[in-house]
Amino acid sequence: MFIRSLLSANVLPLRCFSSSAINVLKIGDILRQARIFTNEDVLEYSKVSHDSNPMHFDSELARNAGFEDRLVQGMLVAALFPRIISSHFPGAVYVSQSLNFKLPVYIGDKVAGVVQAISLKENKKRYIVKFKTSCFRNDEILVLDGEAMAILPTLAVEQVHSME
Repeated sequence: MFIRSLLSANVLPLRCFSSSAINVLKIGDILRQARIFTNEDVLEYSKVSHDSNPMHFDSELARNAGFEDRLVQGMLVAALFPRIISSHFPGAVYVSQSLNFKLPVYIGDKVAGVVQAISLKENKKRYIVKFKTSCFRNDEILVLDGEAMAILPTLAVEQVHSME
C-alpha cells in the first residue's frame, strides 16, 4: 500500500537539463518531482515506521503547538529524493543523505523535490554522484534541504513516465 502510494498519480515528474537532448547527467543538471501528501500517505508511513507522534494525527494538538494543522513526517517528505534518483537511474544505490528541516509540511501541501548534480566521479564503471537536495512547498517555500550521494550504474537519464 505504501509503495503503491509512492508510485501513485500524485507524483508528477518534471525534468530540467542544462545539457543537450542526449540526456546524460552533467554537473548542474536538475531533476524534480512533485507530489501532494495525503492523509493516507501519513497513515501508511506511520504504520511502516511506527511513528505515532500525535502531531501527525491530531489537528487541535498540532495547532496548540503552534502549527497550522497536522504535519507530514519529515522523513516521508525526504523520501522524494531517493524516489527521484531511482526513477531516473534504475539500479542506483543510495549511499548517504544529510537533511536540514526548515519548515513544516502539512497534509494536502504540494511539495516539489529537487536534486541537482554537484559532483560526478567515475569508479569501476559506475558513477558516484553528489546531489544538492531541496524540497519546496507550493513551488516557492524551502522546507527541507541537504545533500545526497548515490552510486549510479550509468549517467544516462531515463525518461520518467506518469503513473496514471
